[in-house]
Amino acid sequence: MSRALPEPFALLLDLQSGRLDPHTSRVERRASDLRGAFADAAALDRLIGAGDPVLYQVLQYDVPEETGQLICCTTVLQPGTVGDEYYMTKGHYHAVRETAEVYLGLSGHGRLLLRTEDGRAADQRIAPGTVAYVPPCWAHRTVNTGADPLVFLAVYPGQAGHDYAAIEQTGFGQRVLRTADGPAAS
Repeated sequence: MSRALPEPFALLLDLQSGRLDPHTSRVERRASDLRGAFADAAALDRLIGAGDPVLYQVLQYDVPEETGQLICCTTVLQPGTVGDEYYMTKGHYHAVRETAEVYLGLSGHGRLLLRTEDGRAADQRIAPGTVAYVPPCWAHRTVNTGADPLVFLAVYPGQAGHDYAAIEQTGFGQRVLRTADGPAAS
């Protein structure tokens, strides 16, 4: 029995807003979805109590999550802080650790934090036109350090999957804080 081949498609991408048209799925992460990610739990509780805002959303055109496919999606990460820590994504490893990912910065400014399970860490700036490579076996998280939404396009193998639990259990180990001299990684 042969497998049905997916049909070719083309998407329109608004480079400023990150709108992907059409998109077939949308994930929204609210402040309450990032419990445990921010250092200042009391500041996070206040933010949740004040309306639990959406910190970021991901728009995706779904394809089969299997070898040979490429998933492309956009992320729009809002500006703001929890205490002195900038808004960030949850961060994850790929469930299939041996898969890579590419980010293309579209608008806004931020950081791409990366780490391995053996403790290596990296910090890349992301801005319009930045192409950032996430190698296999590296967890990754984005942080918005600007005054406008940070928008980027991501492309990764269909079989990659997401492992958020590893980060939830061990933490990420890197933070980006607002200081008088600007954003500072710690």
